[in-house]
Amino acid sequence: MDDPAPSNVPVAALWMIGAVVSFSAMAIAGREASVELDTFELMTYRSIVGLILVVLIGGLAGTLTQIRTNRMRTHVFRNIAHFTGQNLWFWAVTIIPLAQVFALEFTSPLWIIALAAIFLGERLTTVKVLAGLLGFIGVLFVVRPGVVPVSAGMVAAGTAAIFFAITAIFTKRLTRDQSITCILFWLTVIQLGLGLVACLYDGDMALPSLASLPWVIVIGLGGLAAHFCITTALSLAPASVVMPIDFVRLPAIAIVGMALYAEPLEIGVLIGAVLIFGANYINILAEHRRSRSAPPRPPL
Repeated sequence: MDDPAPSNVPVAALWMIGAVVSFSAMAIAGREASVELDTFELMTYRSIVGLILVVLIGGLAGTLTQIRTNRMRTHVFRNIAHFTGQNLWFWAVTIIPLAQVFALEFTSPLWIIALAAIFLGERLTTVKVLAGLLGFIGVLFVVRPGVVPVSAGMVAAGTAAIFFAITAIFTKRLTRDQSITCILFWLTVIQLGLGLVACLYDGDMALPSLASLPWVIVIGLGGLAAHFCITTALSLAPASVVMPIDFVRLPAIAIVGMALYAEPLEIGVLIGAVLIFGANYINILAEHRRSRSAPPRPPL
């Protein structure tokens, strides 16, 4: 497949700016809403907002008929992983600097390299191994073990990245025969069920107040908007173009953290994030060159 026309790149950049804004808004909203609501409650209300949006948009687009039940086991596994990772992510944004959360989240593509080899049978190349090692060095710069104590928030953010990678692996499996509407529908329904079970386990589930309700809505809108923006951007430009724009999230959220929460801008986090980004980008470029040099598939 040929690269998209150059005129599409500026449009893809605009969509990625939308993703940066959406992710940043979701992090801020999660921190603000956590004053009243725990992570399980946040995820439950996020799923309610998301389900309403999926049904409304799917109804208007006429895609609700694409919802199928033939891959429910994969949907369940995918959403347990995503539910776990998202809860850890929301908890991390409340207890460690936002820039640190985002830096550790960027390790998710590196975990995908390892997990794809295990679950999808993809070959581990020298470039992928070197990318993983470079990313690991980046993580050491962010966490700085032995220099500062490794906090629970760091562990939560790093573990969330692993669960996000698992989510991506199962998503890749589902996209072989499931539509986006189907995937998003079961995402919101299953995670709503998981959230209700977690919230009602102790018989105490807080309702959002008028003060926190706008933040809950931002979380629901932000999650869907971010992934829609990224998907659209990738349809307009190659990953080698989109990825660097996505990295703008880190300095953007670092500035937000400084401005709103007086969080320090640590040079180690920035260096580590650059190394993690470099590892991801090296792998993307290698995959892009490999796909261009591969012989075309014979027509069916």
